[in-house]
Amino acid sequence: MARAEQVLVLEPQHELKFRGPFTDVVTATLKLTNPTDRNVCFKVKTTAPRRYCVRPNSGIIDAGNSVNVSVMLQPFDYDPNEKSKHKFMVQSLLAPYDMTDMEGVWKEAKPEELMDSKLRCAFEMPLENDKTTEHSVLPKSASASLDDGEVKKIMEECKRLQMEVQRLREENVKIRDDGLRKRKVTSAAAPHASSSVTAMRDEGLSTRILALCVLFFVIGVIIGKLAL
Repeated sequence: MARAEQVLVLEPQHELKFRGPFTDVVTATLKLTNPTDRNVCFKVKTTAPRRYCVRPNSGIIDAGNSVNVSVMLQPFDYDPNEKSKHKFMVQSLLAPYDMTDMEGVWKEAKPEELMDSKLRCAFEMPLENDKTTEHSVLPKSASASLDDGEVKKIMEECKRLQMEVQRLREENVKIRDDGLRKRKVTSAAAPHASSSVTAMRDEGLSTRILALCVLFFVIGVIIGKLAL
């Protein structure tokens, strides 16, 4: 007797594609959709069980729901001249309304109740233009850093600004100390001296803030160049 037609909708339908490099685990996703009004039991089997890890490899899909199955290909030495002979099979059956033991249902299922779909496996390496794109992306950030002349000038400017900020900081401290001494010596002229010191301090701080702003702007330019 012929098997029942598969009720699950598979995405992809016929082929699982694994894209290299295969020096690490490569994962493909198989989506199983149950468009019926019945719960459906499923199992995922492969002809190469040692080469793949499947999660989940079995379960129940409720009516109108979907399940994403992760098929993880283990690392191996890829040979472009060798075609993959690996295959997967998705087996399913309608879950009984009074089901309590899923394993028991599979054991007791009649052959005509079982439905299955088969998928082949395909291994792909990145295309040459993809490799070129990947390589061209890397030098974008590296190209700015390789412009030694321009970067050197910016770094020298940063050092100069840092020294200028340090000089302004020292001047600010000196102005503050001079103001304190003058305040002690000329107590009678304290209000005037205090206002003069305050004005000089504000001027020093304003210059310092301006220098810091310029420094941060230059650093931002460097980061922007390296990020391009």
